[in-house]
Amino acid sequence: MTNCKLLATLAAGFFVAAVQSASAQVPANLKKAEALKTYRETPTKINDLVHTKLDVRFDYKKRYMYGQEWVTLKPHLYPTDSLRLDAKGMDIKTLAVVKNGKKIPLKFTYDSLALAIHLDKVYRNNETYTLYINYTSKPDQLKIKGSAAINDAKGLYFINPDSTVKDKPVQIWTQGETEASSAWFPTIDKPDQKTTEEITMTVPSKYVTLSNGKLVSQKNNGDGTRTDNWKMDLPHSPYLFMMAIGDFKIYHDKWRDKPVDYYLEPKYAAYAKDIFGYTPEIMEFYSKILGVDYPWNKYAQIVVRDYVSGAMENTTATLHGEQVQSTGRELIDGNPEGEIDIAHELFHQWFGDYVTCESWSNLTVNESFADFSEVLWAEHKHGKDAGDAHNYEELQRYLSDSSAASKPLVRFHYADKEDMFDVVSYQKGGRILNMLRNYLGEEAFFKGLNIYLKTNAFKNGEAQQLRLAFEEASGRDLNWFFNQWYYKPGHPLLQIDYKWDTGSHTQTVYLQQNQTGDVFTLPINVDIYAGGKTERHQVWMRDRADTLTFKVPVKPDLVNVDADKILLAKKNDNKPEDTYWFQYQHAPLFMDRFEAIDFAENQSADNANARKIILAALKDKYFDLRIKAISALKLDNDDVRNAAVPILTNMAQTDEKTQVRAAALGALATLKASGNTNLFKQALNSQSYAVQASALYGLTLIDPASGLTLAKSLEKDSEGDLAAVILNIYTQLGSDAEWPYVYHTYDEIKPQDKVGLVRNYADFIGRLRNPQLVQQSVMQLQKLGLRYKSQGIAPRIITVLESIKTQRSQQNDQASVKVINDAIKPLQ
Repeated sequence: MTNCKLLATLAAGFFVAAVQSASAQVPANLKKAEALKTYRETPTKINDLVHTKLDVRFDYKKRYMYGQEWVTLKPHLYPTDSLRLDAKGMDIKTLAVVKNGKKIPLKFTYDSLALAIHLDKVYRNNETYTLYINYTSKPDQLKIKGSAAINDAKGLYFINPDSTVKDKPVQIWTQGETEASSAWFPTIDKPDQKTTEEITMTVPSKYVTLSNGKLVSQKNNGDGTRTDNWKMDLPHSPYLFMMAIGDFKIYHDKWRDKPVDYYLEPKYAAYAKDIFGYTPEIMEFYSKILGVDYPWNKYAQIVVRDYVSGAMENTTATLHGEQVQSTGRELIDGNPEGEIDIAHELFHQWFGDYVTCESWSNLTVNESFADFSEVLWAEHKHGKDAGDAHNYEELQRYLSDSSAASKPLVRFHYADKEDMFDVVSYQKGGRILNMLRNYLGEEAFFKGLNIYLKTNAFKNGEAQQLRLAFEEASGRDLNWFFNQWYYKPGHPLLQIDYKWDTGSHTQTVYLQQNQTGDVFTLPINVDIYAGGKTERHQVWMRDRADTLTFKVPVKPDLVNVDADKILLAKKNDNKPEDTYWFQYQHAPLFMDRFEAIDFAENQSADNANARKIILAALKDKYFDLRIKAISALKLDNDDVRNAAVPILTNMAQTDEKTQVRAAALGALATLKASGNTNLFKQALNSQSYAVQASALYGLTLIDPASGLTLAKSLEKDSEGDLAAVILNIYTQLGSDAEWPYVYHTYDEIKPQDKVGLVRNYADFIGRLRNPQLVQQSVMQLQKLGLRYKSQGIAPRIITVLESIKTQRSQQNDQASVKVINDAIKPLQ
């Protein structure tokens, strides 16, 4: 699953700041502390799933699913006469064992979460038995907690089933991870179970369906419905079962001789190849580096509305949220989030589906690998700079989470299984794998992955099996590595200091680990640039403080500690300032140049070396660093401005990347110089939304009234960055006339963008003249607060609603004040 990054951000940013009473907080903390004491063992296998057959139909009005299930099981080892099936919030009508075609009722008890079944006899592990269950699933009546990564857990979702929301499609889809498949069919809902599968769906004839495996038959029923039969012949875990039903257009592609299909809403169907077209290339790349060909009989991807996470790696049928869906014009500016999601979920087809974590404690063998695969794909498709850039971004996401350092990667103690879906399982785990790849080398690393996959194919895995596979491949002991990175929490806080002794021609490097807790063993490469040559030294840091000495003929131009920029550590590198310009020019990696630009950005504009670095970086070979250099410019300094403006003007017109052109225009916009008016007007003709957005921003800063008029002329075809800028202009300068665009666009933008604009939106609502518009917007904000209440956003929404109430009170709008008070209550 793609960790929904926006939700992690919401949780980190607002949950900590949530205003909660001590009386409410203390019991919650005590309850969590007690839960953390519980050892989360791998679920005991008493019975094993063998085959699951479902026949389902849907009541759109009631939001029910009517199901029949034939589930075949066998005892795992010991004889048993009992069975426990997870079944959340269902009406159980019939439960029987099937013998010679007859259904023999069984005794059972049901507590709304699980069925405790007394079998008709004692079964041994060389016997299978099949149960028949007739049931009704009522997902909308379930009240089950989700997580930051998965914000709901009712398993089965009816989207706009009564067609009350205009222009919104009617859809049904499922979400199984972690243990929500048992909200739509009874099963042993644990990742260490594997079963083959057959699903028969009866749906309105106008809709298409998607499920795991192959569509083996379709039958028109003559009553406006059609019955589709999907079959999965290879075993996989229940949380990876999926269904999707709706008005989708299917684009047919292929990888080698296997079908690869893309399901999109009709509006986006024309862009299917642009959005998903590199999927076969990713499949080929992963198959080759892993030495295991894509293991399933097809691969499909579908985009749905109102998805509760980023994406989900259901076996052979990945389900994506709307973030991957783009128009042709939006794709001009790239679709990095969508591309990363596609690569991430596809790697799960090996790591997560083909070999599945045996328990949520070992989620790392699913999610850390998928996170790491994002770097692999970025390197392969876009070059090493792109891979290193993504690796750095993910490292920062881990390091910025203050709670993460206390959690080991493999976690046998957690309050809730949903807590495992965090920056430790994803970002930290991905960085650990990247370090291991660097330490072992490419050949040994990928040989180890091949051994792990082949040894555990269609079964379950854990970190110890991963260690053994890498040890077999490399011939090296890796207990030290896994003990410190997989089973212990934290990371090094590494301080690096330097001293050059001219008399003895000795370069000294002082290393100090300043974290509390255990000392990390760190293999470190140190590159010394001196006299026109570069010499690499491979060293080990094994103690809290180490001193490294190197004999060098002349004073080094640069001592580059962690030369591969691979350590999972928070570094305080006290490198001599005069070495950064050399580093930018001569050290080869993205992070070498990034560090130099970062240093320069934090220096005074009078620092000559800093100016040289930033001006040179405006022409860096990697576009992200060009953008970083643009943001680092101190244009209020005359020397910087005079040198940079001609370069920026050229970049704004000619850079190969629209994102860079947009950034250059944005920097020029801050000058509010009327001389740039023609440049901005020319840029408005671009097909890039990002370029148009920066141009409109620049024109509005020069002449707000003109900017507002231009925004009106552009709003009919506005997506992405352009929509965000128009929305920002309207919330600051607009009135009731702009409300329809503001309301609709705010409703459609991503949740993290909603949060970023909520203050401006509140000010806009407060000054509206029409109370009815105020009240509709208030309910829109309440909806946002309620949806992400568990991630801590409610206090923020309450604050802005209170500010709107103050404004409406000053206008004597008592009707809106009452609506606001009513809206606040459920958020408290």
